[in-house]
Amino acid sequence: MGSSMAFVDSTVVNVAIPALQTSFNANVFDVQWVVESYGILLSALILAGGALGDLFGRRRMFLVGVGIFAAASAACGLAASIHQLIIARCLQGIGAALLVPGSLAIISASFDEDSRGEAIGTWSGFTAITSAFGPVLGGWLIQYASWRWAFLLNIPLAVAVVAISLRYVPESRGSEATQVDWVGAVLATTGLAGVVTAFLESARLGWRHPLVLAGLLGGFSLLGAFLATEARVRSPMVPLVLFRSHAFLGANIFTLLLYATLGIFFFLFPMTLIQQEGYSATAAGSAMLPTILVMFFLSRWSGGLVKRYGGKIPLIVGPSIVAAGFLFFAAVGAGVSYWHTYFPASLALGLGMTITVAPLTTVVMGSVNQQHAGAASGINNAVARVAGVLAIAVLGSVMVRAFDSHLERGLTKMKLPPNIVDELRSREGDLRRMEPPQGVDSNVALAIQNVISESFVSGFRVVLLCCAGLSIGSAAAASFLITGNRTCRGSAMQG
Repeated sequence: MGSSMAFVDSTVVNVAIPALQTSFNANVFDVQWVVESYGILLSALILAGGALGDLFGRRRMFLVGVGIFAAASAACGLAASIHQLIIARCLQGIGAALLVPGSLAIISASFDEDSRGEAIGTWSGFTAITSAFGPVLGGWLIQYASWRWAFLLNIPLAVAVVAISLRYVPESRGSEATQVDWVGAVLATTGLAGVVTAFLESARLGWRHPLVLAGLLGGFSLLGAFLATEARVRSPMVPLVLFRSHAFLGANIFTLLLYATLGIFFFLFPMTLIQQEGYSATAAGSAMLPTILVMFFLSRWSGGLVKRYGGKIPLIVGPSIVAAGFLFFAAVGAGVSYWHTYFPASLALGLGMTITVAPLTTVVMGSVNQQHAGAASGINNAVARVAGVLAIAVLGSVMVRAFDSHLERGLTKMKLPPNIVDELRSREGDLRRMEPPQGVDSNVALAIQNVISESFVSGFRVVLLCCAGLSIGSAAAASFLITGNRTCRGSAMQG
């Protein structure tokens, strides 16, 4: 229940983006920060959160995380401006970074080897189901009540989690935990924030703006310092020695590329359905249910693929099917039935991810020695979250630039008065929410609206083609860096 709050909240926000834009009169750059502020803190601090649990008590840090998450959820629900919401989302990310690693660590510490697998499977199934139906419930709340209830709903859940944990969950600590890599945590957070800021603001300010240049130079310098620090400290957040394994390196490059596609897709797809196709928030939240349900019901089958084919083949075939799914989404025309377009595309996406997830986990865990298994799993989890954060920043910028380019061409062909063109240019960050200026002729307004719609679809297609390319790139990484033996231990580190 606790980890489900964090998983559901990250998906519900994507469905709430159009409502947030309307409520706060926000542009795409503002709502990108609503998503990114949460993702940056969660992805950069999740490994430190796990270390804090090992050192000070897993139940204690889990409960602290739940408390912070609940308080931040209340602040999100009561936010009076988009900037207050962004600050509250930062606090949510900190809370999630404590409760997510704590939840799985508590389960691992509370069950013996014979029953641990079944317990973790139950945890995975529960979070999958809640993640599937969370956007549907969130969409219903957004449509019939308010987007604020998508956040406020976390408060009674958090109260239940705290009560159950205090009554039934035993305290545990890591036997080898000695200290937390605070320097690494700060460098990773600030470095990632700098890079994300540069890419997000580049579409609005241009690459030569001082803020963008400072973000790039400062962000990459801090990330470089993070790697140098991790190579020297006694208890690093990210043990770089693990990357000597070609399979581990390949699995994380694979994760970075493939999960980047999911991050940007689930950010833009609900916006497309609601603002471009006219879906309700509930319908948009339900649109990707086929993907998640395919992954849930075929998860046991996918686990057997590794025994039969090894890790390499599924990690080539799976992303290839994912790429086909993205191409299918890109080929969809506006106003066509969901069942003939988005439904088969979402099935393809779900099948590709089903073939991928279990073999990827097996490769990650089998590519390092057993004493490094926990660190390997945590690093791969963090890489998946960093991938989503970077994708929304980088490919979100691609989306804005593709939209702007198509809009410029369309406006040039219409030969509009300069004052109307300048007004439209000043609102390019609104994307599909952009409206024709008041006072123009109705026929001209309709033509402008059509150009805006075509520009949005064009930009989204460019992003989908990028997603297909990244998926193929992940398959190539698996082909070159991951061994094909069935135990997935051919590249395991020795000693």
